[in-house]
Amino acid sequence: MNWPALKERIDLYEKLMRLDKPIGILLLFWPTMWALWLSSLGKPNWLVVWVFALGTVLMRSAGCVINDYADREFDRHVERTKDRPLTAGKVTTKEAFALFAGLSLTAFALVVMLGNSLVVWLSLPAVFLAASYPFTKRFFAIPQAYLGIAYGFGIPMAYAAHLGSVPAEAWWLLLANIFWAVAYDTEYAMVDRNDDLKIGIKTSAITFGRFDVAAVMFCYAMTLGIIGWVGASLHLGWAFYAGLLVAAGIFGVHYTWIRGRERMACFKAFLHNNWAGLAIFVGIAVDFLFSGRIFG
Repeated sequence: MNWPALKERIDLYEKLMRLDKPIGILLLFWPTMWALWLSSLGKPNWLVVWVFALGTVLMRSAGCVINDYADREFDRHVERTKDRPLTAGKVTTKEAFALFAGLSLTAFALVVMLGNSLVVWLSLPAVFLAASYPFTKRFFAIPQAYLGIAYGFGIPMAYAAHLGSVPAEAWWLLLANIFWAVAYDTEYAMVDRNDDLKIGIKTSAITFGRFDVAAVMFCYAMTLGIIGWVGASLHLGWAFYAGLLVAAGIFGVHYTWIRGRERMACFKAFLHNNWAGLAIFVGIAVDFLFSGRIFG
């Protein structure tokens, strides 16, 4: 066996899955963790947590693979993406399809292992959303909203895993995640706006135009407002609201970075959203941990 050649292929697959850039995994991971803690009232089933955590890695990786397949012709015209393995011809389309299928089937096998039929059924639209998102950039003015649904579909699945049903609370959290995704992915799209205009891809940064910064901040505010309302309905306490306050502070910092619309500053703000997601999760987890309430 040619070990150097094998290692080279593995390295290319890792880049195709963006494992060298974990920010996407984290932006998918935190909303899922919010839902797991809220749906279990702070006492999650640890097998469910393990399955969903691994599932976020697998499905984000699968999403990156199918995204690069869909955008392989566009990516060659964008400075930031022209050297991606599929676009550069280092990985074939057949390899990409096989990798996407393998990742998706592995994630599905994990879901089946939970033995929850509702979660299994919900996993089907989850895969469809992940696979179809890249193609929405051809016709949808704000594809980032579709991304928010795809990145947030672990939320209703988490509720289904713990409760066997999906209450309205889960769909409100999904809506909050849609607003969050529009905010952070608009920052991301602001980096490539000039290239996207040339090649004809639709993004929220283009759609919002000169109101892009205002739209980002509005979406941040809606995210915090909806999550705050969900927390209030569950009678969460000071730690939860402290987490939201920290997240609000982080979003405020992002405003100072993106208001000049400089490419690297916008990209920095996009990457920094991980800390907001973490702050919200810590607030939820700490509130349940120290609330002193006993849940059945």
